[in-house]
Amino acid sequence: MEEKMFCWQCQETARNTGCTIKGVCGKNDTVARIQDLLIYATKGLSEVTTRLRNQGEKITKETNRLITLNLFITITNANFDGEAIKDRIEKTCALRDELIKKLKDKTGLSKAALFQDKRENFEIFHEGVGVLATKDEDIRSLRELVIYGIKGISAYAKHADVLKNNNEEIDIFIQRALAKTLDDSLTVDQLVNLTLETGKYGVEAMALLDKANTETYGNPVITTVDLGVRNNPGILVSGHDLRDLEMLFEQTKGTGIDIYTHSEMLPAHYYPKFQKYDNFAGNYGNAWWKQKEEFESFNGPILMTTNCIVPPKDSYKDKIFTTGSAGYPGCKHIPGEVGEIKDFSEIIEMAKHCKAPKEIETGTIVGGFAHNQVIALADKVVAAVKSGAIKKFVVMAGCDGRQKGRDYYSEFAKALPKDTIILTAGCAKYRYNKLDLGDIGGIPRVLDAGQCNDSYSLAVIALKLKEVFGLEDINELPIIYNIAWYEQKAVIVLLALLYLGVKNIHLGPTLPAFLSPNVAKVLVDTFGIAGIGTVEDDIKLFFE
Repeated sequence: MEEKMFCWQCQETARNTGCTIKGVCGKNDTVARIQDLLIYATKGLSEVTTRLRNQGEKITKETNRLITLNLFITITNANFDGEAIKDRIEKTCALRDELIKKLKDKTGLSKAALFQDKRENFEIFHEGVGVLATKDEDIRSLRELVIYGIKGISAYAKHADVLKNNNEEIDIFIQRALAKTLDDSLTVDQLVNLTLETGKYGVEAMALLDKANTETYGNPVITTVDLGVRNNPGILVSGHDLRDLEMLFEQTKGTGIDIYTHSEMLPAHYYPKFQKYDNFAGNYGNAWWKQKEEFESFNGPILMTTNCIVPPKDSYKDKIFTTGSAGYPGCKHIPGEVGEIKDFSEIIEMAKHCKAPKEIETGTIVGGFAHNQVIALADKVVAAVKSGAIKKFVVMAGCDGRQKGRDYYSEFAKALPKDTIILTAGCAKYRYNKLDLGDIGGIPRVLDAGQCNDSYSLAVIALKLKEVFGLEDINELPIIYNIAWYEQKAVIVLLALLYLGVKNIHLGPTLPAFLSPNVAKVLVDTFGIAGIGTVEDDIKLFFE
């Protein structure tokens, strides 16, 4: 039977080989094909912009932003709205056609750069489009690894851009790399080098976003976050975009409406600027995949600022609002370009007529251990290491997900020796941040640096410890890397760590389906990449 679609970009892809009928994420085969076509058109546009730069032309910020957002839209669980994605394809092709006119030499342009079709045909299968268009499995694997890494970079670059921080060198790389995925002359070795270069720009993108966030909202500080609810109606904010959250806070002043964070938005509580808002209530719920139950009990409207959408139940679908890269058919989308103030009045008005959230848990959790805060505690941490109170650090950053096998991470955290500190970032923390694992001399055993992009903080902390202890190699530190992955932002975190020289990373709960046996062997032989085993076996491996 002919496959309706093929997608293997996330950890939950069917049978760990690829979704061919419907995405486990919830996207149907039609949306999958439209997303593939958007990526194809974006590659073609990037080939044109790269050629124009080579002939000395300047590419506008608007063009760079369009390409970045196109990539972000196709990240897992971001946008399921086929009509909105079709709009992006039309806009991309129209811009590409205008820019082609400026090329002095049009010879050798790829089919992607010359693609033309009517909107009503965007849903059908197009020859040469999609993952399986590349026949050689190693070339295909490396191309997809680069593309997924670039998708992660695009997310971080977009978040930085809305905070008036951008680095055109990152845009130039994104477009140059996309163009190279169309080049059939590139060898496996050249694509391996491009993969490592993707990691380099991943580090730069995360550093750029870290600078944007901290200059705008202050350096994260140790913060106790309430898990309960108040008696006021509320708005729940999910995703990653801090600028959207800030605009919502400004527009809810004096309305009597409380704002709650969900999943990856939890770290907003750690930023001093957000702590000034008296209607910042707390965090509601857990990781993204539990939202069907938690969104229903929240009662009020929910703003999805980025990826992390699970196809909503009818009982609360009318309360879901999307913005930025996010989209879902039948849910209201709040528009707004970079630099514009978004109008959240419809969400606010709805909230006024909703019941207060139903309490689903009580208590508090502590976070705010980004690099600036941890480095401020460096003397205390170093003393604990030298005294033997802290024997090892375990980096357990990354993503959470639905698979039963992810219970491994909760059990692994509970089985860790009591002289071990967990360094975390991303929604993987929800597997163990409420386990009450205690502290070591006042230092909590779970140090949460923030969102997935804040894995950069974990790298900065490691490099600082390397300097303090006078080590030559980052891998000499007493740090274990046991990382969970789910989507493409985790891919760029992995590539960034590899670029920084980190070796022997364990990745789970499964290795990516898009790694061919030969590409996986390169990662294993060169960087010591490995999967996970049982909790008992891995504890023995790491600590005995």
